[in-house]
Amino acid sequence: MNAPLAEHLLPEIHQRETPAALIDALKTRFAERCSTALVVREQHGRDESSFAAPPPAAVIFAENTADVADAVKLASEYGVPVIPFGVGSSLEGHLLAVQGGISIDVSRMNQVLHINAEDLTVTVQPGVTRKQLNEEIKSTGLFFPIDPGADATLGGMSATRASGTNAVRYGTMRENVLALEVVTASGEVIRTGTRAKKSSAGYDLTRLLVGSEGTLGVITEVTVKLYPLPEAISAAICSFPSIEAAVRTTIETIQLGVPIARVELIDANTVRMVNAHSKLGLREEPMLLMEFHGSPAGVKEQAELVQELASGHGGQAFEWASTPEERTRLWTARHNAYFAAIQSKPGCRAISTDTCVPISRLADCLLESVAEADASGIPYFLVGHVGDGNFHFGYLIDPAKPEERETAEALNHKLVARALALEGTCTGEHGVGLHKMDFLVTETGAGAVAMMRSIKRALDPKNIMNPGKIFTL
Repeated sequence: MNAPLAEHLLPEIHQRETPAALIDALKTRFAERCSTALVVREQHGRDESSFAAPPPAAVIFAENTADVADAVKLASEYGVPVIPFGVGSSLEGHLLAVQGGISIDVSRMNQVLHINAEDLTVTVQPGVTRKQLNEEIKSTGLFFPIDPGADATLGGMSATRASGTNAVRYGTMRENVLALEVVTASGEVIRTGTRAKKSSAGYDLTRLLVGSEGTLGVITEVTVKLYPLPEAISAAICSFPSIEAAVRTTIETIQLGVPIARVELIDANTVRMVNAHSKLGLREEPMLLMEFHGSPAGVKEQAELVQELASGHGGQAFEWASTPEERTRLWTARHNAYFAAIQSKPGCRAISTDTCVPISRLADCLLESVAEADASGIPYFLVGHVGDGNFHFGYLIDPAKPEERETAEALNHKLVARALALEGTCTGEHGVGLHKMDFLVTETGAGAVAMMRSIKRALDPKNIMNPGKIFTL
């Protein structure tokens, strides 16, 4: 079991009562698709964060938009919170029922609805995962590039404004979501945006809802951009004598305008963990894992330029992976870094964080944070989508030792404060959830958070949509 959530991390909340009459109404409407079994509720009351909270009072397994709308209408009638659930891969406590309520599981809403290959768009239900989508559209010669690592749902990725390893070239969910269907706090179904590439029609509700973390509505359809599969793809790894050398190589690559598709930093600790977990023989030094997309000649030119830049910073063991099997092996190891780290210390939990800074300030932010982590004695892992200035620390703690959590949270606080001082953000892609609420005020200012609260009150006057996340009312 997880240790209780530290008191200083809990927002000022209260558990709202879920009336038996609501549970009865939900069971009448959804029959066996409304579960109050403890094991099901506990599964839907936790994510990949280290926090713990009481589970929701019930779980609804929605199969279409009408199901979601009916569940929300009933919850609104009784003033009970609603928490959307995809696959549970979020990292900042987004799914926790901190004020009680019901969980709406949309994983059964997993249909690819419309593939418009000519327009490079696709419309899906929220439970479609990124791997499922790419499998279903592979015959079109197109792909969906947003890759947060976990096989997350597109609904969840939209809600948290996810990005990941390809963001340096293809952007984040913010740039790639064209339109949404959303169930509002009253149970009304609305649509935002169109399949057109641009619009000047009214408020940009799509951008408001992308990144709202379920606090303004439940996403029931997503229309996203697709991209042609590159004619040629090549991956490469390069080891460096220091993190600084790897980061300087990345900065020069971006500043020279090399259209690199992916550039991931893995520190020596993480390489060691990945080797043990995935049975690889990578050099246990700081490493860049890169990918180049384009024509065969373009890919060759990009890679040769980056290799030259890397050599100037002591980069060694530049290795190519041109076949799909070799590339998959390398990226699978990278995507398994989190689980490799967890397994490196049996019984541990990860206090994970992410920040993003302007690329020119990346070395300053990273090196000071690494020095602090090394001095603390807390085991950690470091990975970064460093091409866009985004990186992640995971501090591995024993949940039975409060002093380790306190040390990890202090490291996290210093890291985020440093990123903000360098004109960065408290979260590049994980979202605010529970963990970053105080930092949001520091980053945006009290006036901006007050404006967010005004929007929340206007769209969700009963405060039932995933309450207690991003900020408190």
